[in-house]
Amino acid sequence: MFLDIHTHTAEERHPSITRLNGSSYPSPEQLIAMLDTAGIEKAVILSLVSPEYRYTLVPPEETLRIANRYPDRLIPFCNIDPRFLTNSTEADFTNLLEAYKSLGCRGIGEYIPNIPLDDPLNMNFFHYVEESGLPLTFHLSAQQGGNYGCIDERGLPRIERVLKSFPNLIFLAHSQVFWSEIGNEIDETSRRGYPSGKVIPGRVVELMKNYPNLHGDLSAKSGFNAISRDPEFGYRFMEEFSDRLYFGTDIASTPQELPIVDYFNTMRREKILSEEILDKISWKNAFTLLRLS
Repeated sequence: MFLDIHTHTAEERHPSITRLNGSSYPSPEQLIAMLDTAGIEKAVILSLVSPEYRYTLVPPEETLRIANRYPDRLIPFCNIDPRFLTNSTEADFTNLLEAYKSLGCRGIGEYIPNIPLDDPLNMNFFHYVEESGLPLTFHLSAQQGGNYGCIDERGLPRIERVLKSFPNLIFLAHSQVFWSEIGNEIDETSRRGYPSGKVIPGRVVELMKNYPNLHGDLSAKSGFNAISRDPEFGYRFMEEFSDRLYFGTDIASTPQELPIVDYFNTMRREKILSEEILDKISWKNAFTLLRLS
């Protein structure tokens, strides 16, 4: 079984509302068809409410409408921008988070405000997320402007501060800026992309060892590249952190190639990793985290 921790969908938009590359989010029907083709039984669908580098927003209310059409297949995540309510560090997000939880949201994300990860606005919001008990999927960026995602520098010092400050908040880490640091050979250019070749364990491995509230979202080219660029290292990494890694695709357009599906199917078929480890990463960890059983 596969449970995809990271997908995107939206109700029909005007045809001129597209992303910068000319594609658009799949409709709910297209997403279901893509999941069927890939053999993915269930998927988290993420909300997007921060305006950074967006062509359209997908508020939690829309995500919930879509999930309610496919309750056996789709799992909604809500989202809140830290500037909501009062645009201050005094904002109390308790009521919003509890409302979305009561409506069926199982997590928060994709969290993309283009401010430092440890900005006081974020730190205030994370306090309320920790109290809510919901996990948070975040995207990291290396720069302010011209991109989306919370900002962190090489070595991920801001992630470490956040992890220390909120030990009971599960952070699902995602994006090139995070996963490139699985190795220690990166520079300011390569950390924004997809480094290749052998991996000498880097900052991500160190942080995963030291902070049990850091979990890994393996979706998109960034997550897949992290575990596949050096297969032997990737197998060891998945074994060591098998309780805190999650299969995902980051479906965000149609058509879209999903190489991680074949990769996991090959590992299972060729018995490269044990059934126990593959089951954890493919679906069991998500079932536990999202309290689906």
